[in-house]
Amino acid sequence: MPLRQIKAITLPDLTPAAISDPLPEIRWVHPNTLWIDEKYQRNLSERSITLIRRIVAEWDWAAFTPPKAAEVDGRLHVTDGQHTAIAAASHPTIELIPVLVASAAEEQHRAMDFVRHNRDRVQVTPTQLHLAMVAAGDPDAVTVAQVCDRAGVTILKAVPANGAFKEGQTMAVAALRKLVSHRYAIGARKVLDVCVAAKLVPISAEAIKAVELILYGEEYVGHVESDALVAAIRRMGPEAEKEAVVFAAAHKVQRWKALAIVWFRNTRKKRNG
Repeated sequence: MPLRQIKAITLPDLTPAAISDPLPEIRWVHPNTLWIDEKYQRNLSERSITLIRRIVAEWDWAAFTPPKAAEVDGRLHVTDGQHTAIAAASHPTIELIPVLVASAAEEQHRAMDFVRHNRDRVQVTPTQLHLAMVAAGDPDAVTVAQVCDRAGVTILKAVPANGAFKEGQTMAVAALRKLVSHRYAIGARKVLDVCVAAKLVPISAEAIKAVELILYGEEYVGHVESDALVAAIRRMGPEAEKEAVVFAAAHKVQRWKALAIVWFRNTRKKRNG
């Protein structure tokens, strides 16, 4: 298993901040003793409730991140992690949670902490999440990974340097998951085989959906062979996407549907009988 040790990186053009605040401390507290400052914290939305419900239903200490708080007049004001705190308070068997308490006496300082926590957070990309789910053994993610592996498709964690994708590479995780869900492993493999044989760079979500439509869509199914579709895609090259953009704008259809139409029109059809 590949491991990467944490090491310092050289930052020659940066002056480190002077640290004057005391070290934060971990306190075990009942979540009902925590407070939210509504002057700068977000109110609970429908999405927030959905997130809290999921945290409660899937509670796992291994995935727990302690909320951050500041002590103000004897109360702990949460500056980051209110959803986790509310989920803990809503869970019937959780009595205490660890909270990282840092010095932030002034309201402006606490608000800035909230801004920093959200501004400086590196969002997990869908592909990174997919790869983590594969490592965790999620059955749907594992199926997607197996289909891609057998078809010669590589899911990248991030966009390559200068956007220089290679044949068989993709970041269209959502499209892949939907494809496998609709067509199962065998049907999805047929779609990806076309994409790989057509040497698409990268294999985009639009391309996946367009090929799926041509191979399985009610108005297209049975009219073209996979080899003929591959030949048409390779023959047209980037010109197909240009035509699809124009067609989509003119006929007010989604680009992937326009791409399917363009490719289908330029593919040799099967002979009847």
